[in-house]
Amino acid sequence: MEAINEVHVSEPGLVVVDVAATDDETAVAFHTALAAPWATTSVEHTTRDPGQPGVRLRCYLDLRQPLNAPAQAPILR
Repeated sequence: MEAINEVHVSEPGLVVVDVAATDDETAVAFHTALAAPWATTSVEHTTRDPGQPGVRLRCYLDLRQPLNAPAQAPILR
């Protein structure tokens, strides 16, 4: 993964999420769960590190912009 750019975390509520998963479907499902309650960047593809198992995905969240009322937000465990 590339280094985190300061602009992505320049204010409280901005989050960089790096996901490591077994496969593309799992990584994208996790991103979809994050995108339900919060504003996120879109994800077009996952990446693979040569010689390493699984896939990686990076997205950016803005927790200051909830898309659903807090009572409706899913609980991730």
